[in-house]
Amino acid sequence: MHPSLKVYDEQAVKPYCSHRNNEKKTWQSLALLDTQVNVQQALNDAAQFGIRYVLVGICEDIGPRANLGNRGSHQAWPAFLQCFLNQPVNQFSATSHVLLLGEITVDDLMAQSDRLNNQNADDLTQLRQLCAAIDERVEAVLTLIFNAGLEPIVIGGGHNNSFGILNALSNCSSAAVNAINFDPHADLRQCEGRHSGNGFSYALKNKTLKHYHIIGLHEQKNNQATFDFIAQHQCSYHSYQAIMVRRETSLTNAIHQALATFDCAPLGVELDLDSISFLPASAYTCCGFSVSDAEHYVYLAAKHANSRYLHLCEAAPVNHPAGLNAGIKSCGQVTGALVNAYLHAKTY
Repeated sequence: MHPSLKVYDEQAVKPYCSHRNNEKKTWQSLALLDTQVNVQQALNDAAQFGIRYVLVGICEDIGPRANLGNRGSHQAWPAFLQCFLNQPVNQFSATSHVLLLGEITVDDLMAQSDRLNNQNADDLTQLRQLCAAIDERVEAVLTLIFNAGLEPIVIGGGHNNSFGILNALSNCSSAAVNAINFDPHADLRQCEGRHSGNGFSYALKNKTLKHYHIIGLHEQKNNQATFDFIAQHQCSYHSYQAIMVRRETSLTNAIHQALATFDCAPLGVELDLDSISFLPASAYTCCGFSVSDAEHYVYLAAKHANSRYLHLCEAAPVNHPAGLNAGIKSCGQVTGALVNAYLHAKTY
């Protein structure tokens, strides 16, 4: 066991699973860890037995709220499980080398945050302190995964969690790392206390991140300080307007151009679900990319020789205009499709 990790066993997974005669489901093809064994040793053993990818969830919305945003990103991981685990296994499946690890423990922090109002200055400070506590847990768990030589697929929570993931990858690699992000927002706000809008700022300040590129950065959704920051640091971007409005380049070319600029350092693949039009997310948009665009991005980025993880964040089912159940279906299908794109890129 590990204090920052809730390792799943069959009983934990069972509520999400459905059965159908003469059909094998994804939940029947995934590996689970022995909950009684030291987690690091169990992950090392899993790698020896052929596991390559590790699914792990984060059920928090403290980071977005600490960024003056909305609740709801804590529901993305259960929505993903409900959809992904019940996919049929067939000749196109790529889940034979995947471990369903569990979720990072944040229940206590979520309980502390429940009554905090981000419009109140003192409460906002507390939310940012709780976000920093999440950072420590994310880094601790991701370090275990990276140390075992495995690739994590992290789902749920806010984009604040990029900081802990990048720190873990950098520490395990003994070097600064790179990141590519599909996102209308740069998340390069000032280091004013931790939240979902400054994970990459802190990673650059911490010198765990060196080259950072944003695909789909929206020219009207970032302040001038962000563009000044990009110009002054090791950051670059292809804007949404350049790709989709002015058509100066295609999405495919933009991704290939960005990937070609990265050196041999490990690469993090980041995707904020609020880049996708009409998807319930912490910041809902009508002016974004399609689901297939996002799948294409993940597929191409995962094909990069140095890609080491996938991070899908900010999906918030409760923010669907038709209600929570519709949001769970929508977020579950889309996050599942993005994970499939990553696994197919790595497998085929």
